[in-house]
Amino acid sequence: MQYANQQTTETMTLQQMEYIVAVYRLRHFAKAAEQCGVTQPTLSSMIQKLEDELGLRIFDRTAQPVAPTPAGRLVVEQAWRVLVRANKIKDIVAEAKRSVRGAFKVGILPTIAPYLLPRFFPRLLADHPETDIRVAEMKTEAIKQALARGEIDAAIVADVDGLDHFDMTELYFEQFVAYVAKGDALSAVASVRSADLADSFLWLLDEGHCFRDQIVKFCGLKDGQTSKNVYSLGSIETFMRMVEGGRGTTFIPELALDQLSEAQRRLVRPFALPIPTRRIVLLTTRTFVREAMRSLLADYVRAAVPPRMLSMNNTEQRV
Repeated sequence: MQYANQQTTETMTLQQMEYIVAVYRLRHFAKAAEQCGVTQPTLSSMIQKLEDELGLRIFDRTAQPVAPTPAGRLVVEQAWRVLVRANKIKDIVAEAKRSVRGAFKVGILPTIAPYLLPRFFPRLLADHPETDIRVAEMKTEAIKQALARGEIDAAIVADVDGLDHFDMTELYFEQFVAYVAKGDALSAVASVRSADLADSFLWLLDEGHCFRDQIVKFCGLKDGQTSKNVYSLGSIETFMRMVEGGRGTTFIPELALDQLSEAQRRLVRPFALPIPTRRIVLLTTRTFVREAMRSLLADYVRAAVPPRMLSMNNTEQRV
């Protein structure tokens, strides 16, 4: 078996490895081709050529979605390991030159992306057209797995339990605020306390979103997921529309406030002290070497948020 693995890596090119790993991840030839920047016929023929050279089928094309064969799974796993090592060499060379060129993949939480990315990403791309930064929205668990597998280089996340084996670069601190329907009982209070939420109709994100987990923890909603007064849908934006329609309460991050109209701002209620606050960090593995790119990203993010958010402060209401 060891000999077969060695023979496989000697026969395959890095390009072919990239193709089969993409098909394995996406379970779709057309989507894999799009991700790799080639046509589907090109990708398919390269994989077919590799299968002919190896004398085995890597993928079962009759399965829906496409699935690896038992032997193909082993080939893909070996290819992935080689790609990770090859990319690490590229990273070392880029860092030696203090270069920000080359592909750099960043994961970001869906509860951060729509409020942070417009503030810094267009400016970064305009100032540094030589960069090739690719951004993907992911939940925390998916980000941890993608970092560990080398599928992304860094991630912008909230600091939560379970990230101890990664390196963190502090970016900013963000308070939570309540978003309350007009006429709701909570709309009459100046500041929302945890006790005020006990009988409230709440719109919360699905389990698996750290934003939800932090709200549940901060507000003492230990039984929130089983309460008949708590409903789960897909996004903060959806919940905001529900509240604006006249029903319930949801929670939004501080950076979202700058995107609100005057009418929407009238629905915002701050939390009573101490204010629920999350620490936003740039997450990388312990073996990360592209310090120039890490510094570039961190500097642009910090410059894009209000100065008050650069230090921890959960005793000052900002709305």
